[in-house]
Amino acid sequence: MASIMSHPFSHLRRAGHLFVIAIAVAAIPPACPAFAQAALSVTEVAPGVYVYRGEHAEANPENDGGIANIGFVVGTRSVAIIDTGGSPVIGTALLSAIREVTDRPIGYVVNTHFHPDHILGNSAFSAEAPVFIGHANLPAALRARQESYLARAAETLGQDVSEAWFVLPKHLVSTRETIDLGDRVLILEAHPPAHTDSDLTVLDEATGTLFAGDLVFLERIPAVDGSVLGWLAVLDRLAEIPARKVVPGHGPVAAAWPDALADERRYLKVIVTETRRILAAGGTLQAATATVGLSEKGRWLLFDDYNARNVTAAYTELEWE
Repeated sequence: MASIMSHPFSHLRRAGHLFVIAIAVAAIPPACPAFAQAALSVTEVAPGVYVYRGEHAEANPENDGGIANIGFVVGTRSVAIIDTGGSPVIGTALLSAIREVTDRPIGYVVNTHFHPDHILGNSAFSAEAPVFIGHANLPAALRARQESYLARAAETLGQDVSEAWFVLPKHLVSTRETIDLGDRVLILEAHPPAHTDSDLTVLDEATGTLFAGDLVFLERIPAVDGSVLGWLAVLDRLAEIPARKVVPGHGPVAAAWPDALADERRYLKVIVTETRRILAAGGTLQAATATVGLSEKGRWLLFDDYNARNVTAAYTELEWE
């Protein structure tokens, strides 16, 4: 909690087993609304909740890494951003979009996990002096991947990259906390290894909007970078959250909750079941990647880009059962 306490505009109070982070912003002047970067096209999916829907593609120079769903929530005192996109260009465009909606200070930037399409826009918000928040495992995961992520960004985006693109969260969530934006409370929940080992969800209590990060994929194939068994367990936990709609990490905002989890759960179960069958028969990883999950082909975008990787991750995990 020290990092929150040291923030010049913040104080911390305890409410039961939750921590409520409140920011005092009355004395902060409005940020300048003029930016050279054109604003992202955001949609108000619920009152005060705005989402930019990422492109179903891999990061490239044409999309500037804007392939993930990112958004923000506006309270009476401040704004919270949930993920910042795949480059400072996208982050700056998100900042422009926010300033078209409100001049309230940006109090928080929440990173839902460590993948670059969700966090490489962080530096666009540094001058706003928000509290950067992430899962307790996030800093170590980002440090371990910094070199490879920046090299990959330079290659795929065709942009000059630097270490300044990496802004690590200072306030870390290990269980469950809340942040108060002013008459608007967001519940932050850290999850055990699933999509990654640093998955964090954000629930806006006022509207029942759940920002699920990449724990939920719709239309685009899920990507396993943590634990396939853990992910299935976390989906059961997510289904218990009293959300009225979900903002997935990729794909359309869905109002059918928890029914929106059905396709992802089916796919992950297929991967587990078929991989176990290969392992029981003494099959090789090569045999698994060539056959497992093919019944799902045609149901998911970017299937050929990710299915074999998912099977590899599942095989590596399940062979030790």
